[in-house]
Amino acid sequence: MKWSRPFVLFNMLLVVLLACAEEEQSAPVVPHDGMSTARIGELLEKLELQMEGGDGKWRVVINNREVVIIANEAADRMRIFTPVVSASELTESILLRVMQANFDSALDARYAIAKGALWSAFIHPLRALDDETFLQALGQVVNLADTYGTTYSSGMLIYKGGDSSEIQEKELIDDLVEKGLAI
Repeated sequence: MKWSRPFVLFNMLLVVLLACAEEEQSAPVVPHDGMSTARIGELLEKLELQMEGGDGKWRVVINNREVVIIANEAADRMRIFTPVVSASELTESILLRVMQANFDSALDARYAIAKGALWSAFIHPLRALDDETFLQALGQVVNLADTYGTTYSSGMLIYKGGDSSEIQEKELIDDLVEKGLAI
């Protein structure tokens, strides 16, 4: 039986989600006084996205793309990630282009390879986040995945001196920030 590409990517997403959750449960306790899992939940609710989960583990849909958010207050870490393509589809020239993008156009999101897939990911200390940075990170992760094969851009900035000079994909980020920060 041959599995469909979305089914395979979804199952890889679940495997990584479970591995991350298991890893972060064993983290040492760290005092917390910044962004929290409760605040992330509030921000996600404001966005009115298709959403599952809670208590530090969410799966949301943005631009028809499943995105996982994992946050752990004890470890003071959080991740936002989404699968892009199977790692078996990556040629040497695509890997070179992905690494170039990580230098100048991916910005805070990054391409990464794990569990047989290429991912778009944002990994950050939890406490240091503010609402706007979290919302921008959501947009960057989705943009970076969506622009794979074209501009390879998170949509924020393109740093000069690199090899990327394509048009930015900033509209999604602006929309998420505006909606998430609305009073």
